[in-house]
Amino acid sequence: MMSTAQTETTLEALQCHFTWDLDQSRSKLLRLRDKVEDISTEEGNSWLGHMYNLRGFIQSRLGFTDDARSLFSRAAEAFRKMRNTVSDEGPWLVVNYGNQAWLHHLQGEHAESQAYLSKVDALMKEYPSPSQDELHPEIYAEKAWTLMKFDPDKQLVAADYFQRAIRMQPDMVEWQTSHVLGLVTSFKHSSTVLDADILDKMRNAKEQDPENLHLAVRYLEQLAKKGDRVEDEARELAKQVLRNLVGSYRGIKALLRIYRDYISIDEAVDLAEEAQGKHPDKRYLKRCLALCYKWKIIYFRESRPKQSMIDSAIRLHEEVISLYPHSSFIKRIDLANIYAKSKRGLATAEQMYQELLKRDLEPEDKQLLYNNYAKFLNFDRQERQRSIHYHMKAAAIPQESFFRENSIQVLQKIKDRGRDRMCINIEKFLANLQEP
Repeated sequence: MMSTAQTETTLEALQCHFTWDLDQSRSKLLRLRDKVEDISTEEGNSWLGHMYNLRGFIQSRLGFTDDARSLFSRAAEAFRKMRNTVSDEGPWLVVNYGNQAWLHHLQGEHAESQAYLSKVDALMKEYPSPSQDELHPEIYAEKAWTLMKFDPDKQLVAADYFQRAIRMQPDMVEWQTSHVLGLVTSFKHSSTVLDADILDKMRNAKEQDPENLHLAVRYLEQLAKKGDRVEDEARELAKQVLRNLVGSYRGIKALLRIYRDYISIDEAVDLAEEAQGKHPDKRYLKRCLALCYKWKIIYFRESRPKQSMIDSAIRLHEEVISLYPHSSFIKRIDLANIYAKSKRGLATAEQMYQELLKRDLEPEDKQLLYNNYAKFLNFDRQERQRSIHYHMKAAAIPQESFFRENSIQVLQKIKDRGRDRMCINIEKFLANLQEP
């Protein structure tokens, strides 16, 4: 039997979720738990084992040990079914067994932890990495997939891990697909056209994985950004997506963005309503419909929505918030902004913002809140000075984000126009701004 010190050293050397330096703030874990729970768990999902592994890790970090045990067991079973090999065990179980060793160790169950450490050791000896200085491709692939889900800022690291895995084991189609999807994720909300080589990789992955609707939708989105006409293909894809709506990995949200930007917002709303009508019990589809209502009400004001639609959007957002009690922060901001567009809703919107401003928030959530509140003050309340104050508060938090950058751009424009009495203060503020 190893000593406690030896066991801890061995545990730290494992390749698993507990040693991958994942951001473990409670708010991040709760949001990610909801996000992963919305991904389909139907048979045939090639990432099912990885999903259960990730969910088990999240539950263990949140203190739900029994759930974590169950999820790690389901992960191991999913891997065995998916790999469909003669042996029940293989290198794809290294991460899972490492997770289970950690979970038992943290619960003081040292004999069980040692048993899983022995299982990891046996697998590593039986299935060594093809390259002495690198991890086994199965481990690289799971680490890459986990980083993609856990931290958008680590997409390039994840892409590198996927490339290493693919180089050693090029026949794994799902790795190729996830690799290219990871490459385009950072461009999701950008109008920038992808480099030609990434588009080529997307096209090749699409040819190898023709049933993957999420990949097909994301590829079409890139063609639209490039200037191609995509209306007919989008409508054809919509029919396929509606026939296969199970979980968030079917590309519905990206398809709704294509409809919004390249067809019409009203058709986007119709598509979201049809999807939600087909599966009225799926909370993710309600979330997608709420998003479309928000786009229609807040961003397409030239076609002013009726009060009845605003009332429907308010009810739906309240339902979505109740369905995502631990990860509805952004939806609460959306709801406040929708109230601001409704008759006699301005006071309610202000009250909602004040409640959110009292919360103890992570820096990136503060930036998001301050940026949105600044816009609300400017456009809905016409309180220019307070708006500038909150844009400054968003920009002053030294953490890189879209919302910080947006607030800096707004302040720069006000300064350049030179019409506001705050211009001197803004100039000083921007000159002294701390870099992230």
